[in-house]
Amino acid sequence: MASPPRNRGAFLYMDVLMPRSTWMCGSGVVTWMYLCRGGQDVRERRCHRMYLCCRLRGNSMNFRDPVLDKSISTSQFQPAWWLKNRHAQTLYPVLPWAGAPKLALRRENLELPDGDITVVDWLEAGHRPDSDVPILIILHGLEGSADSHYARMLLKAAADHNWRAAVLHFRDCGDYRNRLPRRYHAGETNDIRFFLESLRAAGHEGPMCAAGYSLGGNVLLKYLGENGVSTPLAAAAAVSVPLDLHDSARALSSGFSRVYQYHLLKRMKKAVRRKFDSHTAAFDWPRAMAARTFAQFDDAITAPLHGFSGKDEYYDRCSSNTFLSKIRRPTLIVNALDDPFTTPASVPDPQQLSESVQFELSDHGGHVGFISGGTPWKPRYHLPGRIIEFLDQHVARSDGHG
Repeated sequence: MASPPRNRGAFLYMDVLMPRSTWMCGSGVVTWMYLCRGGQDVRERRCHRMYLCCRLRGNSMNFRDPVLDKSISTSQFQPAWWLKNRHAQTLYPVLPWAGAPKLALRRENLELPDGDITVVDWLEAGHRPDSDVPILIILHGLEGSADSHYARMLLKAAADHNWRAAVLHFRDCGDYRNRLPRRYHAGETNDIRFFLESLRAAGHEGPMCAAGYSLGGNVLLKYLGENGVSTPLAAAAAVSVPLDLHDSARALSSGFSRVYQYHLLKRMKKAVRRKFDSHTAAFDWPRAMAARTFAQFDDAITAPLHGFSGKDEYYDRCSSNTFLSKIRRPTLIVNALDDPFTTPASVPDPQQLSESVQFELSDHGGHVGFISGGTPWKPRYHLPGRIIEFLDQHVARSDGHG
């Protein structure tokens, strides 16, 4: 029997050609282990790092590691020996046995200044609303929610650290519906700004910090750049961030990444059909429903629905890479060179980063994966501990008011 592919088509082979019921049985186990250990093509990873080193140094003959640039450091993350492939790192955490905890959450409605509504899911930890313990606000990714695996893992890590924690939902995400004829986008910072201000007004006296994943990371970084020293946040962390939305749209339209694009677009169109129809839509309905790429979807729906002239203005104004130099609070960014949602071209030049930004870059990790060890039945994750470690370091130095 021919050996299964090792590269971009690896999971397409598993998902399409091999029934899910056979994944952990007989030849399924062999194929799974083969794919997970195979990793992204070594030559491709080397090209990525060589390209990045050349760009950071501005010298086509100088291949020194970007760790030499103090603002961009090599992450301590190393992938599990059984999970080196970037698509395996991206997809494995959503599997039922991947270890995301079940938590007791308390839902709270958040009335917004424009008459709309969103929801906040609070970790039930027993602290009073006016407690002076640290509070962690989590921003989820595209079409995510408090039920997303990464959100649950970070909530658990916060609980273990005796912190208050909550997931602020973007409008119309999760299992609730907002009121207004709009949804959310990668540059909507008014809601996180209002929520943080409302926490102070409600009597929370302790230090506040925030963590954002993927699209939520872009929103968080843009907010930090807009607010500078005026934010009440003491520190922040952002993971697997599409710093350049143009670059991310291109990355998701090529190779195996189109599988992620197809899946996410299907969910986004379903959400749009739940909210609008061909008679009530404030955009070109046939064009929107025919969109096959993120660029087409954003040009047809996201942009007109949120006041942009088109996808180019939306991407230009909302890409967080243009806000990094204005951040004035300690901020950790953790991205991987093999992230299938971006390309190495999105890694910013050191000159784009403020002194408050610590950028950790790893060869591996995929998109919001970063599985560092354990076993396939009990994996160990790098991100929750790293995020809490960084935030705790700076919260301890805070006076509680950012």
